[in-house]
Amino acid sequence: MSYNNDNQLAQQQYYNDLSNLKSQGLVDDQFYPGGFGSYQYIGMEDIIDNFMATYVGEGKLLSKTIRGDASFHGHRALQELSYDTLRSHKSQEIEIPPSLSMVLPHDYVNYVKLSWSGGDGVEHVIYPGSKTSNPTAIKQDSDGKYQISATATVTQGNNIITLDEQRTDIRKGMSVSSPGTISGSIDLEENIADCIVKSVDYGTSSTTITLGAGPLSNIGECLCSWGTGASTNSQALFTFYNNGHDLVEQEETPVLVENTSWTTNASASQTLLTAQSSDDLAGVTPGMKVTNEYLPENSTVVSVEGTQVVIFTGNNAVSGQTSQDVVFYSENTNSNTWSKYKSLTSNENTNDSFEDDTYWPNLGQRYGIEPSHAQVNGSFYIDYTNGKIHFSSNLSGKTVILKYISDGIDTRSHVGMLVPKMAEEAIYKWMAYGCASARIDIPEYVIKRLKKERFAETRKAKLRLSNIKLEEISQILRGKSKQIKH
Repeated sequence: MSYNNDNQLAQQQYYNDLSNLKSQGLVDDQFYPGGFGSYQYIGMEDIIDNFMATYVGEGKLLSKTIRGDASFHGHRALQELSYDTLRSHKSQEIEIPPSLSMVLPHDYVNYVKLSWSGGDGVEHVIYPGSKTSNPTAIKQDSDGKYQISATATVTQGNNIITLDEQRTDIRKGMSVSSPGTISGSIDLEENIADCIVKSVDYGTSSTTITLGAGPLSNIGECLCSWGTGASTNSQALFTFYNNGHDLVEQEETPVLVENTSWTTNASASQTLLTAQSSDDLAGVTPGMKVTNEYLPENSTVVSVEGTQVVIFTGNNAVSGQTSQDVVFYSENTNSNTWSKYKSLTSNENTNDSFEDDTYWPNLGQRYGIEPSHAQVNGSFYIDYTNGKIHFSSNLSGKTVILKYISDGIDTRSHVGMLVPKMAEEAIYKWMAYGCASARIDIPEYVIKRLKKERFAETRKAKLRLSNIKLEEISQILRGKSKQIKH
């Protein structure tokens, strides 16, 4: 413990300037890692050291356990206890953007409560919308088939096809199939595409596609070929798939920007694209993908300002291009269910005070109503696939508070991996049981004893940390006979 020269930390210094003492090295982060109040915790490194000193060694419970095993079982114990025993709740407060979505925290395990904060600072509980979701939306053609299909005009022995309409949903790198029209095909068993979209030129009324051989294809070229007859076929049907022959999912509406020009800075792996006007870039946001025959796959928008877009392209972009049509698109899937949910105009949040009589005239008039729906605080659901929380439209612009459970081993937080001292013994018992059960030379009766001790200490820690106060319970029980307002 590095306090100061005489190993004493004045209480006045602690209360007034703890951060300054830390910066000077007068206070060790080991004892006050998270600032004020951290003395109630003990660090994971200290727990491992204590465990190795007291449980491991000649004549002790574990004679040959290495530190790596103790560290593994210690971290696993911290994770398991964090779920329902330790004080592992964290919180985030954000303002809901127009997209009505919130990204899940990086150390999110499960949520405890979501609420929005009113003008008086009181939190209003938001209830989960269990009757909606954001399912995977599969793109279908006009016949309902799970594919992108289009009619094209092709020439015998050529690798260029012209679609009879503008199709911004066809991208560079897609797999191509056309029975009896092109020489290549798709091996459904191996998921190898013989023919792919090499480049796309998006016109105003048509789309010109250059075909190329796939990277794993065994054909030299991908050319249009069919039996005897006319050299031109204006009714050739083509089907387009994602790489690996996966189904194509619906995306947000792409943005087509025509007549752009750009220059490439190879050293910075970026391309500066210039549009004709800033209005052309409406709807283009950072993070969107960019496709053009002269831009490499996975080109991504870095920033948008005025008529210029900075794109991360690596070192493979062709510089000095002019009069190019570029499509910006988002990889975020956009199901019809989610679109309808967020576009619905919900009831506005109430501004009534808690002291008024607004709800009292409804006594006896709401018999049989579903309690989870009898509220005006809005609703949410969690899209675990995309790692986002979606909110109803009446929460747009509201300050939302997410309280969630962390696994406790996130070292990037300001408090690190800490264990409340009231649960310290439970951690030791978890570690002892884990290390012993992983060995073959420990008698079974010892493992059973350690398992019982682990259970008992975990129960004791949960009771200690539940923070039950008799006076607070008594105060709540005094109002048990009062009528519930709302």
